[in-house]
Amino acid sequence: MQELVEQLNHASEQYYAGRDEVMTDFEWDAKFDELKQLEQESGTVLPNSPTMNVSSSQENGMKESHEYPALSLAKTKNPEELVKWAEQRPIWLSWKLDGLTLVVTYDLGHLTKIVTRGNGHVGTNITHLAAAIQGIPATIPDLGHTVIRGEAVISYADFEQFNLEAEEAFANPRNLASGSLTLKDVEEVKRRRIQWIPFSLVYTENDINSWGERMDWMKRQGLNVVDHELVSDPSLDKVTEVINRWTEKVVSKSNAFPVDGLVIAYDDTSFAATGSVTGHHATRSGLAFKWQDEEATTELEYIEWSCATSTISPVAVFKAVELEGTTVRRASLCNISECERLGIGGPGTMISVIKANKIIPKVVQVIRTEGPFEIPTHCPVCHHDTIVETSEGSGTKTLHCTNEACPAKQLKKFERFVSKGGINIDGISEQTIAKFINLGWIKTYADIYHLAEYANKMATLEGFGERSVSNILRSIEKSREVEARHFLFALSIPLCGIDVCTRLLGAYALEDLIRIASETQQPDVFADIPNLGPEKSASFVRWFQITENRTTVADLMAELTIHQDAIQPTGSLCKDLTFVITGDMLHFKNRAELKTYIESQGGKVTGSVSKSTDFLINNDTTSTSGKNKKAKELGIKTISEDQFIDQFTIPNESFTI
Repeated sequence: MQELVEQLNHASEQYYAGRDEVMTDFEWDAKFDELKQLEQESGTVLPNSPTMNVSSSQENGMKESHEYPALSLAKTKNPEELVKWAEQRPIWLSWKLDGLTLVVTYDLGHLTKIVTRGNGHVGTNITHLAAAIQGIPATIPDLGHTVIRGEAVISYADFEQFNLEAEEAFANPRNLASGSLTLKDVEEVKRRRIQWIPFSLVYTENDINSWGERMDWMKRQGLNVVDHELVSDPSLDKVTEVINRWTEKVVSKSNAFPVDGLVIAYDDTSFAATGSVTGHHATRSGLAFKWQDEEATTELEYIEWSCATSTISPVAVFKAVELEGTTVRRASLCNISECERLGIGGPGTMISVIKANKIIPKVVQVIRTEGPFEIPTHCPVCHHDTIVETSEGSGTKTLHCTNEACPAKQLKKFERFVSKGGINIDGISEQTIAKFINLGWIKTYADIYHLAEYANKMATLEGFGERSVSNILRSIEKSREVEARHFLFALSIPLCGIDVCTRLLGAYALEDLIRIASETQQPDVFADIPNLGPEKSASFVRWFQITENRTTVADLMAELTIHQDAIQPTGSLCKDLTFVITGDMLHFKNRAELKTYIESQGGKVTGSVSKSTDFLINNDTTSTSGKNKKAKELGIKTISEDQFIDQFTIPNESFTI
């Protein structure tokens, strides 16, 4: 019992603190049930047993007691038990969102505090992060005392986007959400796009005794509540039908947020409040339904070491089995520690496999080990030496390639390159890129445009054929014409999402951006572009000052035709006029802002003085600089910034574009 308690508490600590997970939900539930059974049989409950304590995180910050304890829900995987629990009363089903629970309080219509769930009785006050979390309004219409529980979650799409731009990838959306809420930097947390989705109105001064009406009341307060469905007659047939329908959303991956089950609640909240508290569950406050994992026994054929991002991960390849209506023959083994914990051996090892939450294949048990577990000493892609590293926090062992330039480490970047937001090559998935990298066909972005050389070999690969190869090559050719902001986004420059790329290109031509970033000695040279700032400017400049990156761009530009959309004018004060800007600015923040203004008024800005130039803008009109001399030779008028403002702006106009 003590061994189980230690294992479960350690796993919970890792899970709730956003670190590497040391066991699957399937294993945690099995060990928890085993411990609970032992406690019932022996009549003994150890003081630190997870059956008596809600798992808590090790967050830093001011601790605060909950006004209403946030107890956990009893769980079941059996629809019959759910029907029995319902007692023929109307019930509501909603998602059991997989994130971090936050308790939000309002008084007199104003947000007063946000507290993490913590151990269910004491959490951490993170009110300072309110502006960084989407879905928590600063005010609500109701002027009473209101307490609401909700889940802080990150959508699959936002999670993938963050990992593409991050220095170090997170394992899953829940880990990213949990780890983000321990940060103090509001802007950094905001970048993670955490959303708060309310799932329970804990307290209101209004007399509302229906769970459904309480959800409607929260909607009227401007809150985006969790999806829910009423089951008026919870018969076994009806409950099974509803569960199957919701399960299909998970299997088809049509839900935007990660979930790990369903939550069932009585519509009659007065009746729900009459339940007793057993251990750390309130018997009628709700019930968690978790999917019964279909399990199959099979034989390991070999371990494939898959190179992606910063690690080389083991993947079990086994004799095909049918799970959840699909054929499965591969499952990630995560890392070396997981292999050692399971007792994975060599070919012939007998294993049990499930599809966790109906989606992800997992090896959950080794039934019989055959031969040794062998860790490769060389990278399967670039053949450099490998090294086993142990995480300081969790002690997790992972395998890494020692070659920083290994193409496999760039897999996520290649995925972003071909994505719709990037170059947009339809038909090339992450798995396809990984296959081409492992075959040595792709080492750089430009190599994608030479894949036609491998067309015959490609057609012989499993899952490929002449038609699919033809479609891929056609998509590659189509992508040779690309808009500048998509080109920049495709390069995976840290902190430069599509919005940042759009802002940069709204101020400069692509060629000018690249030239300035490559040559400047000022990391904040682009900081004054509206809503950009010094951090993103420095990241952009730092990337272009690396020789290899400039070579990557040059090689790509030889393959592509890049066009830059012109800024759509919002006025006509500079219509059909061409300007050249030089020198320091006195009124506009910088030349980029002045350029943006001119283009917004229908004008054009070029980098050098020519016969087509109408005005040279220079605050030192008597300067003997090359541009002033050229303008004088060509008879082009040189005007100061003050003269420009007098002639081409509306009086008292703000220059922040």
